[in-house]
Amino acid sequence: MTRADWDPRNLPDLSGRTYLVTGATRGLGFFACEQIAAAGAYVLLTGRSPHKLQTAKEAVKRTNPDASIETLLLDTSNLGSVRAAAATARARGRLDGLLLNAGIVHPPKTRETAGGHELVFATNVLGHFALAGEMLKPLAAARGRMVWVGSMSTSLWNHVPTDPELVEGYSPWRAYVQSKAATTALGLEADRRLRAHSVPVESLIAHPGYSTSGRTRGIRGVNEPSRLSRFVDNLQAPITQSKEQGAWSLVRALVDPTAEGGTMYGPTLVARGLPRPATPSRRSRGADLGADLWQHCETATHVRWPFDRARRAAS
Repeated sequence: MTRADWDPRNLPDLSGRTYLVTGATRGLGFFACEQIAAAGAYVLLTGRSPHKLQTAKEAVKRTNPDASIETLLLDTSNLGSVRAAAATARARGRLDGLLLNAGIVHPPKTRETAGGHELVFATNVLGHFALAGEMLKPLAAARGRMVWVGSMSTSLWNHVPTDPELVEGYSPWRAYVQSKAATTALGLEADRRLRAHSVPVESLIAHPGYSTSGRTRGIRGVNEPSRLSRFVDNLQAPITQSKEQGAWSLVRALVDPTAEGGTMYGPTLVARGLPRPATPSRRSRGADLGADLWQHCETATHVRWPFDRARRAAS
């Protein structure tokens, strides 16, 4: 399959493949799970709430009765939860892909986690850095792929994560945008390090464009926008798309056999459209920024990616 003929509504057969998706009880994560499960994949659907996990699983099963899907508790803002979930996932064996999707867009009133980290950065970045490191060996054994979820906002606002935990100058929007810039920079840095250590795992980035709940089909317990949300989002129809369509770029980065590590996927028209190769923002591509963020994440999470053991696991 070439890049030109990729059809997000007709994915390649994923039978025998296993994928773990974070933040999968609603939004992009849910629809990514639904799409890859429909293509035959075995899916580990993760989230913070047992009730929401069960609701999401049942929703996938309603549209795909034969879907092979399992739920797993995982809160990326809590490093203890990340370690526990990773241990459970490793015990399942094979892992072909890891979609690092969970995230906070609108931060709650509490700024910090129990561990003292800024909540948005912890959820969107630190937890995923730790999870990817914890799952590196099974990914390498399967010669798999990890996908970091970025945002088109990083090309629109200049919030470079040089102060990743926002000790100074905090605002909710800045916390979100720079967490996504950090995600992109780390995804690129991961690719550089995986190549340098000859670990056969690809690291890619994807962004969903401007995808809104109000333009997405209603699903009980998963997507239930208000009438006002529907009205407002439909007014923006020329520059928006549904969450289902936003998941297309994430899924392509995760399963397209022609995709390569170090690349990014996004909608054709940036905010909406079919998934195609995209270009990360200039500010997030610097190797120095990636190296600095990597060191910060290692210190904050106490996780060192086991490159040498992963390489041996693949041999």
